[in-house]
Amino acid sequence: MQRDERDLLEVLKFELKFLEDGGYGRSPSARWRPQLAFEDSPTCMNFNSHEQGPCGDCVLIQLVPPEFRSAEIPCRHIPLDKSGETMDSLYRYGDQGEIEEVFGNWLRATIQRLEEERAGAERAPSKQSMPTGGTLRGTPLSSEV
Repeated sequence: MQRDERDLLEVLKFELKFLEDGGYGRSPSARWRPQLAFEDSPTCMNFNSHEQGPCGDCVLIQLVPPEFRSAEIPCRHIPLDKSGETMDSLYRYGDQGEIEEVFGNWLRATIQRLEEERAGAERAPSKQSMPTGGTLRGTPLSSEV
């Protein structure tokens, strides 16, 4: 399986739509247990996959604190608020409604933050000016420049 090259912002937007459309309440294959955020969603790179890739290759791994990246299911350890609440802790005491509310709030806040960061990066000048008024020359490090 290849490394997950999806865009994080788009993945989170898809996940929010999935959540808001009731995706976690409609899984006929897992009616016997509560639905798990990210894991039971098409967002998961291993969703309905016969070839399970390592979670360390998932686009979501960048949201996981380094100390939890080697956990069996790292996405359960993404901090959802300033107090350090995670899906892992919510699964221990929250009901499905509370879990979906906290998760939805986190998704909306994270999407907004990423959109603001991208907008700020787009507004920033893309070329560095030289004190003499010229521009720096050389080979760009990426083809997106």
